[in-house]
Amino acid sequence: MKALVYEGVETLVYRDLPDIRARDGEHLVRIEAVGICGSDMHAYLGHDARRPAPLILGHEAAGVVQGGPMDGQRVTINPLVPCGTCHACTSGRENLCPERQIISLPPREGAFAQFVSMPAANLVAVPDGVPLDKASLAEPLAVSWHTARLVLAALHPSMERRALVLGGGAIGLAASLALKAMGVAEVTIVEPNPARRAFLTDACGEDAVADASGAFPMVIDAVGYAATRATASAHTLPGGVIGHVGLGEDMGGLDVRRMTLQEITFIGTYTYTAQDFRDTAQAIYDGRLGPLDWFQTRALADGAEAFVDLRGGKVATPKIILTPWT
Repeated sequence: MKALVYEGVETLVYRDLPDIRARDGEHLVRIEAVGICGSDMHAYLGHDARRPAPLILGHEAAGVVQGGPMDGQRVTINPLVPCGTCHACTSGRENLCPERQIISLPPREGAFAQFVSMPAANLVAVPDGVPLDKASLAEPLAVSWHTARLVLAALHPSMERRALVLGGGAIGLAASLALKAMGVAEVTIVEPNPARRAFLTDACGEDAVADASGAFPMVIDAVGYAATRATASAHTLPGGVIGHVGLGEDMGGLDVRRMTLQEITFIGTYTYTAQDFRDTAQAIYDGRLGPLDWFQTRALADGAEAFVDLRGGKVATPKIILTPWT
């Protein structure tokens, strides 16, 4: 099979690999669409020790099951594979499973390839009327759905349902869409990249994209750098909530004194539960997350160039989706 292989810092090679077979008790999925995630970029830049080279990256995927009892089923893939038996798993918090695996982290290769093996529980059926490239957005959308759900649950009922989202990439835009689907009418996105900001202004409206100003009951940091954490700390109202989903860098930025004195809740959020993923997929199918037309598609064979363009800030759309069979 063909695959895009991470072979070292800023080095991706599109090459032939031996065909894979489904693991015991799993299903082989022919990948039709796979998105480039910020975590893939972190690995590409050598910033993620969990993803050592050589490795096939990619975990935002959809495709068609090949063989077995599910043969021909169109699916979107939940890439998080929990143990299924620990307290986290049995309480519906699979994302906190200490034994969790995820495709694109050893020992599981990722989906920047023509095929991947997955358990049936990780495959969510896609209706015939939903394109598989849009279905592959379920993973990044589920990340943001999970964050929005937790932030809203923590918000005091007396506070307004207004939100500031830091970062207009896929996770930030998806957070905005999830909040709106959950009834938050006023969501402001902050995005410094001029090309992406222009794209978001066209897609979301001029009132939806602005500089960080004023204070908000809810702030979602979809970037995760010290500077964005400092912005989140400064622009959250007393008694408000910060949802931190970005993984840009590890340290710095939070004004802990202000957060303590103003009783600001800080929630770190990671991936999603299995129910979050299913709920997100259904929201896509129902159209509750909008037209989802904010991606561009490129061939997997051109994936290395796509990473270079993303690295150089040359991509206006929040998401690039790679197609392994073009």
